[in-house]
Amino acid sequence: MFVDVHPDEVKFIESVREFVAAEVLPKTREWEANKGFPDEIWPKLGKAGLLSLCVPKEMGGPGRSCAAYCEAIKELAKGDPALAMNVAACNALAVGHVVSFGTDEQKKKYLPGMMSGEIKLAWGLTEPDAGSDARRVKTKATPIADKPGYFHLNGEKMFITNGGKADLIIMIARTSETELSAFLMETAQPGFEVVKRIHTVGVSASNTVQFKLTNAVAWHTPCKFEEAIGLLYRGRLGIAGMALGIAEKALELALEYSKQREQFNRRLCDMQSVQNMLADNEVEVEAARLLLQKGYRMYDMGLPVVKESSIAKLYASETANRVTNRAIQIHGGRGMTPDYLVEKLWRDAKLTEIGEGCSEIQRMVIAKQALK
Repeated sequence: MFVDVHPDEVKFIESVREFVAAEVLPKTREWEANKGFPDEIWPKLGKAGLLSLCVPKEMGGPGRSCAAYCEAIKELAKGDPALAMNVAACNALAVGHVVSFGTDEQKKKYLPGMMSGEIKLAWGLTEPDAGSDARRVKTKATPIADKPGYFHLNGEKMFITNGGKADLIIMIARTSETELSAFLMETAQPGFEVVKRIHTVGVSASNTVQFKLTNAVAWHTPCKFEEAIGLLYRGRLGIAGMALGIAEKALELALEYSKQREQFNRRLCDMQSVQNMLADNEVEVEAARLLLQKGYRMYDMGLPVVKESSIAKLYASETANRVTNRAIQIHGGRGMTPDYLVEKLWRDAKLTEIGEGCSEIQRMVIAKQALK
Protein backbone atom coordinates (compact mmCIF):
# COMPACT_ATOMS: atom_id res chain seq x y z
CA MET A 1 0.00 0.00 0.00
CA PHE A 2 1.25 3.46 -0.95
CA VAL A 3 0.02 5.88 1.71
CA ASP A 4 0.57 9.34 3.20
CA VAL A 5 2.04 10.87 0.05
CA HIS A 6 1.05 13.47 -2.50
CA PRO A 7 -1.72 12.34 -4.90
CA ASP A 8 0.63 13.00 -7.82
CA GLU A 9 3.00 10.34 -6.50
CA VAL A 10 0.15 7.86 -6.03
CA LYS A 11 -0.72 8.45 -9.68
CA PHE A 12 2.93 7.95 -10.62
CA ILE A 13 3.12 4.59 -8.81
CA GLU A 14 -0.06 3.51 -10.59
CA SER A 15 1.62 4.36 -13.90
CA VAL A 16 4.63 2.26 -12.87
CA ARG A 17 2.32 -0.71 -12.23
CA GLU A 18 0.87 -0.27 -15.71
CA PHE A 19 4.36 -0.05 -17.20
CA VAL A 20 5.42 -3.24 -15.41
CA ALA A 21 2.31 -5.10 -16.58
CA ALA A 22 2.87 -4.08 -20.20
CA GLU A 23 6.63 -3.84 -20.62
CA VAL A 24 8.32 -5.88 -17.89
CA LEU A 25 6.53 -8.94 -16.48
CA PRO A 26 5.67 -10.47 -19.89
CA LYS A 27 9.35 -10.31 -20.87
CA THR A 28 11.12 -11.39 -17.68
CA ARG A 29 11.72 -14.98 -18.84
CA GLU A 30 12.91 -13.79 -22.26
CA TRP A 31 15.41 -11.41 -20.67
CA GLU A 32 16.67 -14.14 -18.40
CA ALA A 33 17.10 -16.54 -21.32
CA ASN A 34 18.94 -13.87 -23.30
CA LYS A 35 21.00 -12.94 -20.20
CA GLY A 36 20.38 -9.30 -20.84
CA PHE A 37 17.92 -6.47 -21.38
CA PRO A 38 17.30 -5.02 -24.85
CA ASP A 39 18.86 -1.60 -25.35
CA GLU A 40 15.43 -0.09 -26.00
CA ILE A 41 14.36 -0.69 -22.40
CA TRP A 42 16.43 2.27 -21.19
CA PRO A 43 14.62 5.03 -23.13
CA LYS A 44 11.33 3.36 -22.15
CA LEU A 45 12.36 3.56 -18.51
CA GLY A 46 13.33 7.17 -19.02
CA LYS A 47 10.01 8.03 -20.60
CA ALA A 48 8.21 6.30 -17.72
CA GLY A 49 10.06 8.55 -15.26
CA LEU A 50 11.99 5.66 -13.73
CA LEU A 51 15.49 7.05 -14.30
CA SER A 52 14.95 10.46 -12.72
CA LEU A 53 13.58 9.37 -9.35
CA CYS A 54 16.35 11.15 -7.45
CA VAL A 55 16.48 14.38 -9.46
CA PRO A 56 14.96 17.51 -7.87
CA LYS A 57 12.77 19.88 -9.85
CA GLU A 58 15.39 22.63 -9.90
CA MET A 59 17.67 20.28 -11.86
CA GLY A 60 15.01 19.31 -14.39
CA GLY A 61 13.68 16.23 -12.61
CA PRO A 62 10.29 15.39 -11.08
CA GLY A 63 11.42 15.90 -7.48
CA ARG A 64 10.21 12.48 -6.35
CA SER A 65 10.31 11.49 -2.71
CA CYS A 66 12.30 8.58 -1.34
CA ALA A 67 8.91 6.94 -0.76
CA ALA A 68 8.15 7.10 -4.50
CA TYR A 69 11.63 5.77 -5.32
CA CYS A 70 11.22 2.74 -3.03
CA GLU A 71 7.65 2.00 -4.11
CA ALA A 72 8.62 2.24 -7.79
CA ILE A 73 11.51 -0.20 -7.27
CA LYS A 74 9.13 -2.55 -5.45
CA GLU A 75 6.70 -2.53 -8.39
CA LEU A 76 9.54 -3.14 -10.87
CA ALA A 77 10.75 -6.09 -8.80
CA LYS A 78 7.33 -7.71 -9.01
CA GLY A 79 7.87 -7.74 -12.77
CA ASP A 80 11.61 -8.38 -13.05
CA PRO A 81 13.98 -8.22 -10.06
CA ALA A 82 17.08 -7.83 -12.21
CA LEU A 83 15.67 -4.72 -13.85
CA ALA A 84 14.60 -3.39 -10.45
CA MET A 85 18.15 -3.87 -9.15
CA ASN A 86 19.61 -1.97 -12.11
CA VAL A 87 17.12 0.89 -11.85
CA ALA A 88 17.64 1.13 -8.08
CA ALA A 89 21.41 1.42 -8.47
CA CYS A 90 21.20 3.84 -11.40
CA ASN A 91 18.96 6.19 -9.43
CA ALA A 92 20.38 6.12 -5.91
CA LEU A 93 24.07 5.62 -6.63
CA ALA A 94 24.72 7.01 -10.11
CA VAL A 95 22.16 9.73 -10.78
CA GLY A 96 22.06 10.48 -7.06
CA HIS A 97 25.81 10.99 -7.05
CA VAL A 98 25.76 13.55 -9.87
CA VAL A 99 22.83 15.34 -8.24
CA SER A 100 24.59 15.48 -4.86
CA PHE A 101 28.23 16.00 -5.81
CA GLY A 102 28.50 16.88 -9.49
CA THR A 103 29.63 20.33 -10.57
CA ASP A 104 27.24 22.52 -12.55
CA GLU A 105 29.21 21.63 -15.68
CA GLN A 106 28.95 17.91 -14.96
CA LYS A 107 25.22 18.12 -14.28
CA LYS A 108 24.62 20.05 -17.49
CA LYS A 109 26.58 17.52 -19.53
CA TYR A 110 25.24 14.28 -18.08
CA LEU A 111 21.93 14.67 -16.21
CA PRO A 112 19.61 15.05 -19.23
CA GLY A 113 20.96 11.85 -20.83
CA MET A 114 20.88 10.02 -17.50
CA MET A 115 17.20 10.85 -17.01
CA SER A 116 16.17 9.99 -20.59
CA GLY A 117 18.01 6.66 -20.69
CA GLU A 118 20.33 7.84 -23.44
CA ILE A 119 23.27 7.44 -21.06
CA LYS A 120 23.35 4.00 -19.42
CA LEU A 121 24.85 3.97 -15.95
CA ALA A 122 26.77 1.95 -13.38
CA TRP A 123 28.46 2.47 -10.02
CA GLY A 124 31.99 1.13 -9.61
CA LEU A 125 33.07 0.30 -6.07
CA THR A 126 33.73 -3.44 -5.70
CA GLU A 127 37.13 -4.91 -6.62
CA PRO A 128 38.68 -8.38 -6.42
CA ASP A 129 40.04 -7.49 -2.94
CA ALA A 130 37.47 -4.90 -1.88
CA GLY A 131 33.82 -5.73 -1.30
CA SER A 132 32.32 -5.41 2.15
CA ASP A 133 35.58 -3.71 3.20
CA ALA A 134 35.22 -0.76 0.86
CA ARG A 135 38.33 1.00 2.12
CA ARG A 136 40.46 -1.74 0.56
CA VAL A 137 39.87 -0.21 -2.88
CA LYS A 138 43.16 -0.23 -4.77
CA THR A 139 42.19 1.52 -8.00
CA LYS A 140 44.48 4.52 -8.13
CA ALA A 141 43.60 8.02 -9.33
CA THR A 142 46.46 10.21 -10.58
CA PRO A 143 45.89 13.86 -11.57
CA ILE A 144 46.47 14.70 -15.23
CA ALA A 145 48.89 17.61 -15.09
CA ASP A 146 47.60 19.59 -18.07
CA LYS A 147 43.91 18.84 -17.52
CA PRO A 148 42.60 20.26 -14.22
CA GLY A 149 39.87 18.16 -12.61
CA TYR A 150 40.74 15.06 -14.64
CA PHE A 151 42.57 11.96 -13.44
CA HIS A 152 44.00 8.75 -14.84
CA LEU A 153 42.51 5.65 -13.22
CA ASN A 154 44.40 2.36 -12.98
CA GLY A 155 43.01 -0.76 -11.38
CA GLU A 156 40.35 -3.43 -11.64
CA LYS A 157 36.68 -3.62 -10.69
CA MET A 158 34.32 -6.59 -10.47
CA PHE A 159 30.66 -7.44 -9.75
CA ILE A 160 29.68 -4.11 -11.30
CA THR A 161 25.93 -4.06 -12.00
CA ASN A 162 25.23 -3.00 -15.61
CA GLY A 163 28.97 -2.44 -16.07
CA GLY A 164 28.98 -4.21 -19.43
CA LYS A 165 26.35 -1.87 -20.85
CA ALA A 166 27.16 1.40 -19.09
CA ASP A 167 28.21 4.49 -21.01
CA LEU A 168 29.17 6.26 -17.79
CA ILE A 169 30.37 4.77 -14.50
CA ILE A 170 30.69 6.52 -11.14
CA MET A 171 34.08 5.21 -10.06
CA ILE A 172 35.46 5.02 -6.53
CA ALA A 173 39.26 5.32 -6.57
CA ARG A 174 42.16 6.10 -4.27
CA THR A 175 43.68 9.58 -4.44
CA SER A 176 46.31 8.91 -1.76
CA GLU A 177 47.34 6.28 0.76
CA THR A 178 44.52 7.36 3.07
CA GLU A 179 41.94 9.11 0.87
CA LEU A 180 39.36 7.91 -1.65
CA SER A 181 37.00 9.88 -3.86
CA ALA A 182 34.63 9.48 -6.79
CA PHE A 183 34.97 10.13 -10.52
CA LEU A 184 32.84 10.15 -13.67
CA MET A 185 34.32 7.82 -16.27
CA GLU A 186 33.01 7.34 -19.79
CA THR A 187 33.48 3.77 -21.02
CA ALA A 188 34.01 4.64 -24.70
CA GLN A 189 37.77 5.00 -24.34
CA PRO A 190 40.85 2.76 -24.74
CA GLY A 191 41.54 2.80 -20.99
CA PHE A 192 38.38 0.80 -20.21
CA GLU A 193 38.42 -2.94 -20.93
CA VAL A 194 35.82 -5.53 -19.94
CA VAL A 195 37.70 -8.58 -18.64
CA LYS A 196 34.69 -10.88 -18.43
CA ARG A 197 30.94 -11.07 -18.00
CA ILE A 198 30.04 -12.51 -14.59
CA HIS A 199 27.07 -14.87 -14.84
CA THR A 200 25.01 -15.42 -11.72
CA VAL A 201 22.30 -17.93 -10.77
CA GLY A 202 19.83 -15.11 -10.07
CA VAL A 203 19.15 -11.67 -11.58
CA SER A 204 21.01 -13.09 -14.58
CA ALA A 205 19.67 -10.53 -17.07
CA SER A 206 21.85 -7.93 -15.38
CA ASN A 207 25.06 -7.31 -17.30
CA THR A 208 27.42 -7.73 -14.36
CA VAL A 209 31.11 -7.60 -15.28
CA GLN A 210 34.72 -7.40 -14.24
CA PHE A 211 36.74 -4.70 -15.98
CA LYS A 212 40.25 -3.28 -16.05
CA LEU A 213 41.34 0.35 -16.11
CA THR A 214 44.60 1.38 -17.77
CA ASN A 215 45.15 5.14 -17.67
CA ALA A 216 41.41 5.59 -18.10
CA VAL A 217 40.47 9.26 -18.13
CA ALA A 218 37.94 10.28 -15.46
CA TRP A 219 36.43 13.53 -14.26
CA HIS A 220 36.64 14.16 -10.52
CA THR A 221 33.49 14.96 -8.56
CA PRO A 222 34.38 17.08 -5.51
CA CYS A 223 33.36 14.85 -2.64
CA LYS A 224 34.87 12.76 0.12
CA PHE A 225 34.64 8.98 0.22
CA GLU A 226 32.31 9.10 3.24
CA GLU A 227 29.95 11.40 1.35
CA ALA A 228 29.82 9.15 -1.71
CA ILE A 229 29.28 6.05 0.41
CA GLY A 230 26.51 7.88 2.25
CA LEU A 231 24.36 7.39 -0.86
CA LEU A 232 24.11 3.74 0.15
CA TYR A 233 21.55 4.62 2.82
CA ARG A 234 18.94 5.53 0.21
CA GLY A 235 20.29 2.72 -1.96
CA ARG A 236 19.68 0.17 0.80
CA LEU A 237 16.09 1.35 1.10
CA GLY A 238 15.80 0.74 -2.65
CA ILE A 239 17.10 -2.81 -2.29
CA ALA A 240 14.65 -3.31 0.57
CA GLY A 241 11.96 -2.24 -1.89
CA MET A 242 13.28 -4.74 -4.42
CA ALA A 243 13.22 -7.51 -1.82
CA LEU A 244 9.71 -6.57 -0.74
CA GLY A 245 8.52 -6.67 -4.35
CA ILE A 246 9.94 -10.18 -4.77
CA ALA A 247 8.31 -11.30 -1.52
CA GLU A 248 4.94 -9.77 -2.39
CA LYS A 249 4.94 -11.46 -5.79
CA ALA A 250 5.90 -14.84 -4.32
CA LEU A 251 3.22 -14.47 -1.65
CA GLU A 252 0.59 -13.77 -4.34
CA LEU A 253 1.66 -16.74 -6.45
CA ALA A 254 1.75 -19.15 -3.50
CA LEU A 255 -1.68 -18.05 -2.32
CA GLU A 256 -3.17 -18.38 -5.79
CA TYR A 257 -1.65 -21.83 -6.36
CA SER A 258 -2.77 -23.11 -2.95
CA LYS A 259 -6.38 -22.26 -3.84
CA GLN A 260 -6.23 -24.14 -7.14
CA ARG A 261 -4.18 -27.24 -6.34
CA GLU A 262 -5.97 -30.21 -4.75
CA GLN A 263 -4.49 -33.22 -2.96
CA PHE A 264 -6.27 -35.80 -0.80
CA ASN A 265 -9.59 -34.33 -2.00
CA ARG A 266 -8.77 -30.94 -0.47
CA ARG A 267 -7.31 -27.70 -1.71
CA LEU A 268 -3.80 -27.03 -0.40
CA CYS A 269 -5.04 -23.84 1.26
CA ASP A 270 -7.41 -25.92 3.40
CA MET A 271 -4.52 -27.86 4.94
CA GLN A 272 -3.19 -26.57 8.25
CA SER A 273 0.47 -27.04 7.31
CA VAL A 274 0.02 -24.91 4.19
CA GLN A 275 -2.02 -22.32 6.09
CA ASN A 276 0.88 -21.97 8.51
CA MET A 277 3.24 -21.16 5.65
CA LEU A 278 0.75 -18.70 4.15
CA ALA A 279 0.33 -17.02 7.54
CA ASP A 280 4.09 -16.71 8.04
CA ASN A 281 4.35 -15.15 4.58
CA GLU A 282 1.68 -12.58 5.42
CA VAL A 283 3.26 -11.65 8.76
CA GLU A 284 6.79 -11.26 7.43
CA VAL A 285 5.82 -9.36 4.29
CA GLU A 286 3.70 -6.95 6.34
CA ALA A 287 6.55 -6.41 8.80
CA ALA A 288 9.02 -5.79 5.96
CA ARG A 289 6.58 -3.33 4.40
CA LEU A 290 6.24 -1.35 7.62
CA LEU A 291 10.01 -1.24 8.21
CA LEU A 292 10.56 0.06 4.67
CA GLN A 293 7.84 2.68 5.10
CA LYS A 294 9.44 3.86 8.34
CA GLY A 295 12.80 4.17 6.61
CA TYR A 296 11.66 6.15 3.60
CA ARG A 297 9.37 8.41 5.62
CA MET A 298 12.26 9.31 7.93
CA TYR A 299 14.48 9.95 4.90
CA ASP A 300 11.85 12.27 3.42
CA MET A 301 11.66 14.11 6.74
CA GLY A 302 15.40 14.77 6.54
CA LEU A 303 16.19 12.49 9.48
CA PRO A 304 19.23 10.15 9.63
CA VAL A 305 18.40 6.64 8.40
CA VAL A 306 21.71 4.84 8.93
CA LYS A 307 20.15 2.26 11.25
CA GLU A 308 16.68 2.27 9.69
CA SER A 309 17.93 1.63 6.15
CA SER A 310 20.01 -1.31 7.36
CA ILE A 311 17.11 -2.73 9.37
CA ALA A 312 14.74 -2.45 6.40
CA LYS A 313 17.23 -3.93 3.97
CA LEU A 314 18.23 -6.77 6.30
CA TYR A 315 14.71 -7.81 7.22
CA ALA A 316 13.19 -7.41 3.75
CA SER A 317 15.98 -9.36 2.05
CA GLU A 318 15.80 -12.25 4.50
CA THR A 319 12.00 -12.17 4.24
CA ALA A 320 12.25 -12.42 0.44
CA ASN A 321 14.38 -15.53 0.78
CA ARG A 322 12.05 -17.19 3.29
CA VAL A 323 8.87 -16.32 1.40
CA THR A 324 10.18 -17.53 -1.97
CA ASN A 325 11.40 -20.73 -0.35
CA ARG A 326 7.92 -21.36 1.11
CA ALA A 327 6.35 -20.52 -2.24
CA ILE A 328 8.37 -23.28 -3.88
CA GLN A 329 7.45 -25.68 -1.06
CA ILE A 330 3.76 -24.96 -1.63
CA HIS A 331 4.18 -25.50 -5.38
CA GLY A 332 5.99 -28.79 -4.74
CA GLY A 333 7.88 -30.26 -7.66
CA ARG A 334 6.28 -27.81 -10.08
CA GLY A 335 7.90 -24.99 -8.14
CA MET A 336 11.32 -26.25 -9.19
CA THR A 337 10.51 -25.93 -12.89
CA PRO A 338 10.65 -22.86 -15.15
CA ASP A 339 6.93 -23.30 -15.85
CA TYR A 340 6.31 -21.45 -12.60
CA LEU A 341 7.77 -18.05 -11.73
CA VAL A 342 8.45 -18.88 -8.09
CA GLU A 343 11.72 -20.66 -8.89
CA LYS A 344 13.04 -17.53 -10.60
CA LEU A 345 11.97 -15.31 -7.71
CA TRP A 346 13.71 -17.74 -5.33
CA ARG A 347 16.97 -17.39 -7.26
CA ASP A 348 16.64 -13.64 -7.70
CA ALA A 349 15.91 -13.07 -4.01
CA LYS A 350 19.36 -14.20 -2.90
CA LEU A 351 21.02 -11.13 -4.37
CA THR A 352 19.12 -8.88 -1.97
CA GLU A 353 21.02 -10.44 0.96
CA ILE A 354 24.34 -9.62 -0.72
CA GLY A 355 24.10 -6.45 -2.85
CA GLU A 356 24.69 -2.97 -1.35
CA GLY A 357 26.00 -4.49 1.87
CA CYS A 358 25.48 -8.14 2.81
CA SER A 359 23.35 -9.15 5.80
CA GLU A 360 26.43 -9.45 7.99
CA ILE A 361 27.41 -5.85 7.25
CA GLN A 362 23.86 -4.68 7.97
CA ARG A 363 24.01 -6.36 11.38
CA MET A 364 27.35 -4.66 12.06
CA VAL A 365 25.84 -1.27 11.17
CA ILE A 366 22.75 -1.87 13.30
CA ALA A 367 24.79 -3.00 16.30
CA LYS A 368 27.17 -0.03 15.98
CA GLN A 369 24.23 2.39 15.92
CA ALA A 370 22.56 0.66 18.87
CA LEU A 371 25.77 0.85 20.94
CA LYS A 372 26.28 4.58 20.44
